[in-house]
Amino acid sequence: MRSAVVTSADDRMRWVELPGQEPSRVYVHGLGATSPAYFAEVAVHPLLTGRRSLLIDLLGHGHSDRPTDLDYTLESHADALATALTAAGVADAEVVAHSMGGSVALVLAARHPHLVSRLVLVDANLDPIEPRRGAGGSSGIAAWPEQEFLAGGWQDVRDRVGPHWWSTMRLAGREALHRSAVHLVRGTTPTLRELLLRLPIPRTYLLPAADGPLPGAEALTAAGVNVVPIPDCGHNIMLDNPDAFARATSAALTGAGER
Repeated sequence: MRSAVVTSADDRMRWVELPGQEPSRVYVHGLGATSPAYFAEVAVHPLLTGRRSLLIDLLGHGHSDRPTDLDYTLESHADALATALTAAGVADAEVVAHSMGGSVALVLAARHPHLVSRLVLVDANLDPIEPRRGAGGSSGIAAWPEQEFLAGGWQDVRDRVGPHWWSTMRLAGREALHRSAVHLVRGTTPTLRELLLRLPIPRTYLLPAADGPLPGAEALTAAGVNVVPIPDCGHNIMLDNPDAFARATSAALTGAGER
């Protein structure tokens, strides 16, 4: 376990680090998750092992500190991540990022381009989402006013997301969880999709094949983004089908899937 101070109040981000060759590979989890739990198996897969790998927890999540005075915008998450990676001596990293982590990674690559050389997005949020009370995940969390969520709305979310997701979501600070969800569904300006289209680095987007075609896939492909459906999985691709995830991610990081 390693850590770095990332705020003026001495809040720390923490990560599990696996030794290996450069360039570093950075794994970033989604909302209410933690990178060691979601990426440990694939990080040591024979197709992906051998790189210096940082399985990092965003502020407010997992092993990292949970400041209650942070706004938890995607920009704040990305800037804190940039500070941690700089402290770790990381540059030109291969970033593999799931769900909300993919959104953070897009902002990271746009705001701190020297830190990211390749990007693999794993079913990441690209477009704004309408908050909807009773839904699971970010949409349902964001539908609660913050004080109502803190006063007990989180219990409704707990019951809806189920024991697997709650096993890591319960580690997140409740302010962090709610504010992260609010800003995730709100998105960024320019939009996350626009950031992805504009980035000049190799980019791959993995999605569950069962979800059908990715909206806007033709435009992404035309802009050089490799869109790769993965069979036999849901949203948590790396957990549901680790072998297919490792094959697709290895191809993306070695350039085998590039046109």
